[in-house]
Amino acid sequence: MTPEALSELSMTEAADAFARGEVTAEALLGATLDRLGRFDAKVNSVIRLDRDEAMLSARDADRKRAAGQALGKLAGVPMLHKDMYYRQGRVSTCGSAIRRNFVAPVTATVLQRLDAAGAIDCGTLNMAEFAQNPTGHNVHFGHCRNPWNTDHCTGGSSSGSGAAVASRFVTAALGSDTGGSIRLPATMCGVTGLKPTQTRVPRTGVMPLSFSADNVGPLCRTARDAARFLSVVAGRDDKDPTSSREAVPDYEAALSGDIRGLRIAVVETFFLDGAEAPVLAAFEAALAVLRELGAHVERIAAPSIEAVNVYNALVSRAEGAAIHAQWMREHPGDYATHLSARLYGGYALPATLYIEALSRRGALLRQFCAEALGRFDIVATPTLKTVVPTLAETDLEADPAHWDRFMNCSANTRGFNYLGLPAVSIPCGFDPKGLPIGLQLAARPFAEARLLRAADAFQRETDWHRRVPPLD
Repeated sequence: MTPEALSELSMTEAADAFARGEVTAEALLGATLDRLGRFDAKVNSVIRLDRDEAMLSARDADRKRAAGQALGKLAGVPMLHKDMYYRQGRVSTCGSAIRRNFVAPVTATVLQRLDAAGAIDCGTLNMAEFAQNPTGHNVHFGHCRNPWNTDHCTGGSSSGSGAAVASRFVTAALGSDTGGSIRLPATMCGVTGLKPTQTRVPRTGVMPLSFSADNVGPLCRTARDAARFLSVVAGRDDKDPTSSREAVPDYEAALSGDIRGLRIAVVETFFLDGAEAPVLAAFEAALAVLRELGAHVERIAAPSIEAVNVYNALVSRAEGAAIHAQWMREHPGDYATHLSARLYGGYALPATLYIEALSRRGALLRQFCAEALGRFDIVATPTLKTVVPTLAETDLEADPAHWDRFMNCSANTRGFNYLGLPAVSIPCGFDPKGLPIGLQLAARPFAEARLLRAADAFQRETDWHRRVPPLD
């Protein structure tokens, strides 16, 4: 296969082709390196490329396959990951000036699990500074740029992950999601992004942002890719006492393509308020596809979402400020202006408000589930209410007046972090300027298999996820 053909393979297609002996890991890596060399100067998705180490790993994978050794589920597949997943002895910048030379003392559990599954780690990806913005701006390493139109946002904070997967540099990448940071790059770059249930994937060796809202998950091409990826990284880790003991099902086996009788709620409260016409048109067209596949779609109200969004902001702001307190005292000038402004706001919040927000979480989860998931299996919303904004019109360093547009990016995603619910964003169309539009699906805790079954069924009937950005 040519490098161009190899770059078109999804993660599962590449892993399966390698397992069958149809491609080599060295050839897959060569396609990644070739495409990075030709196009990443336009996109700025990579912070560190471990070319030599990745080639050694790829050749080792080829030797193991030739020797008939057992292969992992992701054997031979090149990957790059957001630069906040620690690998012992390697620099992990977290997209910041403060950690530009930070050498990780441990390796993240999720990286260990990907290594054990045979994935080829090629290095690290650009990201919003300390994972704290929804657009992908970064004053320290340069803004990551949307491969569909480089004047536009990639979404953040997993900006490099979304851009690298969309650009066909790699088939999958780790992101993180505290308020939408997997799903926003997924929708803005036109890929699949999964935020699992809170605690589903361990966070050992991962830069923290908010103890109560951080999630580990993948950005990839397809729902099938996300299913296999999750099956590798999910599960209890004794080093992370917050990780769940819930059994890990075979997510890929659940992808039957059959969603007849699936009950989908369209929550009209808040999620559709102010949504722009191209987004609403793509959303309605996506719902029509789901109906044609046999799903029952009904519009409902969920008043609890208003309180959810208020409390989510309190929790993430207070916890982020606590995590950064020492650095803010010692290195206040090393933060981007918009980030330091957000963090300083956290120090002004009364402890009583933070405790109230935490204590209300369980009750609001029960209320939202009763309103939106009591009679339904899935909630559907647009991932982003607007068309993809430009970097200029969301640049807070240039003009703080962009604040509302900046924060509106994550309006439809933040609440699911506070509630701890799983959610996936999949491509469902394009706006008049050729920028992607995303469909968000959410479900009850630990119902990732149901979410992925619906997403996979949609992708069997549509080809939005197969579209390639015009980088040439």
